[in-house]
Amino acid sequence: MGRFAPSPTGPLHFGSLVAAIGSYCLARQEGGCWLVRIEDLDRPRVVPGAADEILRTLEDCGMEWDGPVLYQSCRTARYEAALERLRGAGLIFVCGCSRKEVLASAPHVGEEGPLYPGTCRERIVSGRRPRALRIRVPKDLFCYVDGVFGPREQRLSAAVGDFVLRRADGLFAYQLAVVVDDAECGVTQVVRGADLLSSTPRQIFLQTCLGYPVPDYIHLPLALAADGCKISKRDGAAAAAGEELWRALRFLGQPVPKSLCGAPPVEVVAWGVEYFRLERVPTASAAVGALTTS
Repeated sequence: MGRFAPSPTGPLHFGSLVAAIGSYCLARQEGGCWLVRIEDLDRPRVVPGAADEILRTLEDCGMEWDGPVLYQSCRTARYEAALERLRGAGLIFVCGCSRKEVLASAPHVGEEGPLYPGTCRERIVSGRRPRALRIRVPKDLFCYVDGVFGPREQRLSAAVGDFVLRRADGLFAYQLAVVVDDAECGVTQVVRGADLLSSTPRQIFLQTCLGYPVPDYIHLPLALAADGCKISKRDGAAAAAGEELWRALRFLGQPVPKSLCGAPPVEVVAWGVEYFRLERVPTASAAVGALTTS
């Protein structure tokens, strides 16, 4: 079972379309279901109407999902229950450090910024008010095999440190929410962008702590804008057209025929479901401007 999980912070852009078509083709090839989850936990960043626009674009592109759309904002009770399980296992601690304090006292910079120094790991520093909830990470090396990038490993204690599961503003962290959602929905195949490769060991750690099965992970190369940055909402919406889907499949290394460039979206998607091959997907990110229909 596969899934596509966009954040409703704007319209579906080309980079998200790449993840959508990749996850859709791989799920359908195995005869599995394809779910859609709207990751709208971070309410201040949610753009009104964006979720509906994303769903309309998927429909116009001929990608039909199974079952009702899941909205993370409606599942906070499930995240709280998972947090309680981790607390009961003695893995959670209250942290009173602000971002500024973490930055000032970090021993070094990890893979995603300053490494938390463990200031409140044993007890919250006197005089500080409780802020975030963090999980104690072990010194173990977490290893997995990605479907595109091959063997990967990360030592959480050195790469990210004790990471946040509930923020100071009360919002649940992405790492916890996505693990709970994937497990409870029966997701067995996670297909997403390569920018989330470094998140995978944290999620495998949480899955282990909560007794969840570990799905197969497949990370796709990132679509880059002309300036070399990852394509985002600021680069505009993806057109719900056969040509855009054709470009997305070509970006993923699939030899979709030129004759399908202007075909109806449903025909392009049908080709992808039948002929998509994971071994053709490149590992290198690339600028979308390099793609042509010639």
